[in-house]
Amino acid sequence: MSPIRGAALLGTVLSLLAACMVGPDYKKQKVEVPTAYKEDADWKVAQPQDQLPRGKWWELFGDPQLNALQEQINVSNQSVQLALAQYRQARALIQEARSALFPTVTLNPAVTRSKSSNTLGSTPVAHGAQTFYQVPVEASWTIDLWGQYRRGYESTLDSAQASAADLETTRLAMQTELAQDYFQLRALDAQKFLLDDAVVNYQKSLALTKNRYAGGVVSKADIAAAETLLRSTEAQAIDVGVARAQTEHAIATLIGKPASMFSLQNMPLALDVVPPPVPTGVPSALLERRPDIAAAERRVASANEQIGVATAGYYPTLTLNGLFGFETSSSFAPCCSQLFTYPSRYWSLGAQMAQPLFNGFLTRAQVDAARAAYDGTVATYRQTVLTGFQEVEDNLAALRILEREAKVQQKAVAAAEESVQLYLNQYKAGTISYLDVVVVQAALLNNQRTAVTILGNRMNAAVLLVKALGGGWQATDLPTPDNLAKRENLPKGPETASSASPETH
Repeated sequence: MSPIRGAALLGTVLSLLAACMVGPDYKKQKVEVPTAYKEDADWKVAQPQDQLPRGKWWELFGDPQLNALQEQINVSNQSVQLALAQYRQARALIQEARSALFPTVTLNPAVTRSKSSNTLGSTPVAHGAQTFYQVPVEASWTIDLWGQYRRGYESTLDSAQASAADLETTRLAMQTELAQDYFQLRALDAQKFLLDDAVVNYQKSLALTKNRYAGGVVSKADIAAAETLLRSTEAQAIDVGVARAQTEHAIATLIGKPASMFSLQNMPLALDVVPPPVPTGVPSALLERRPDIAAAERRVASANEQIGVATAGYYPTLTLNGLFGFETSSSFAPCCSQLFTYPSRYWSLGAQMAQPLFNGFLTRAQVDAARAAYDGTVATYRQTVLTGFQEVEDNLAALRILEREAKVQQKAVAAAEESVQLYLNQYKAGTISYLDVVVVQAALLNNQRTAVTILGNRMNAAVLLVKALGGGWQATDLPTPDNLAKRENLPKGPETASSASPETH
C-alpha cells in the first residue's frame, strides 16, 4: 500500500471514530404548564397585540422621567456591568474549549554552549567547547474519538447562552427595582403633599380655636387638642423625608451616580392615576419569555454535556505527535550557512494510545457526580418555572384585589371629607367640642394616606407583573451557537475596549 493511500485510509478511520460521541443526547425537560392563569379573570387567548412591548416595557406607564432614568441602567448600573463581564468571560471560555479540538504546534528554538570533560574513563580526550543549535517545530493532537472535547465545547456554548440570559435577568431586575423605587418616591411625595396640606388646614383650625377661646366660646382644652393634632402632623410630614431621601439615594445608585450628586424634584403621584393594563398572554408562553427560565434550561443542557465528558474517561485516548526541525553543532559563523540545510533536518512521527485500566474508580465517581449535577440543574429549572407561574399569579391577584380595595377606600375618603365638613360646621355652631373635630380630621388624613399607599402598591404590583412576565424578552433574543462561536462577536467591556495585547491564534 502506498503512503498516500495509507494516509487516506488512516484519515477515513479517524473521521469515523471522531464521529462517535459517548454520553446522553440532550432532550429538553417537560414541565407542567397550566392552560390559563387562575387569577386573570379577563383571560383570553393571546393575540399578537397582547404581548408586552419589546425592550422598553416601562413606557407602558407613560412617565417621561421614568423613561429617562431607565435609559441609564444599561450604561451606568454596576450590577449590569458585572453581569456583562461574566457573559464576556463565558464567551472567552468557548474559545478555550474549542482550542482542544485542534492540534497544538510549538516552535522551540534553542542554543546550547557546552564543553565536555578532558578525560572520559582512562582515555584522555581533547576538544574545545561547542555550540549546539536546534530549531524544532513540535505538534501534538489528541484525537477526539469519543466526543469528550466536543461535549465540553457544546457545554460552554450552553453555559454562554445561560450567561446571556443571566445578563438579561439582571438587567430586568435592575429596571424593575428602579421602577419600584421611582413609584415609591412619588407615593412618598403624595404622602408629604397630604401632610403639608393637612398642616395648613390644622393651622387654620388652631387659629379659629384661639379666636373662639379669646371670645370665651370654647375652653383651653380645645386649643390643646388643635395644637396636638397640628404638631403630630408636622412630625409625620418631617418623618416622610427620611424614607424619601433613602429612596432617592437608592435610585442614584441604580443609575450609577453618587447619591450626593443626584436629586429628583417633588412630584406627587396623582390619586387618579391607575396602573396600565399589562398583557399576560398564555401561560405556555412564559417559558419563552422569562430570561431566568431560559438560563436554567440552558444550564440543564450544559450539565447534560458534562455527563458525556465524564463518560469519555472510560475509553482510550489517541494522541498523534510530530516533530520536524533543524539542528547543527558548530561555531556561530558556520551555523548560519549549515543550520537550515537539507542534511541538518530531523523529524519524527508517532502515535500513542492510552487506555485506563484502574484509577481507583475515579471515572465512575466523575460520571456519578456529573449525573447528580445534571439532576440538580433539572430540579432548579423546574423550580424556576414554578416560581415564575407563582409570581404571575401573585401579582395578578394583587392587582385584582387592590383595585377593589382602592374603590372602597375612595368611598371611605369621600365619607371622611364629608364628616370633617359636617363636624366643622357643628363646631362653629358651638354644638360640639373641638375634640370631636380632631377625631374626624385624623380619620380623613389616615384614609387619604391609606389611599395613596394602596395606589403605590398597585403601581408596584404592575411593575412586578411585568417582571414576572419577562419584561417583553423572548428566548429568540438569546445569541445562537453560531454567533457565540465567532470570536469577532465577542462583546467588549468599557475597561477593555481600548486595550490591546499580543495574541496567539
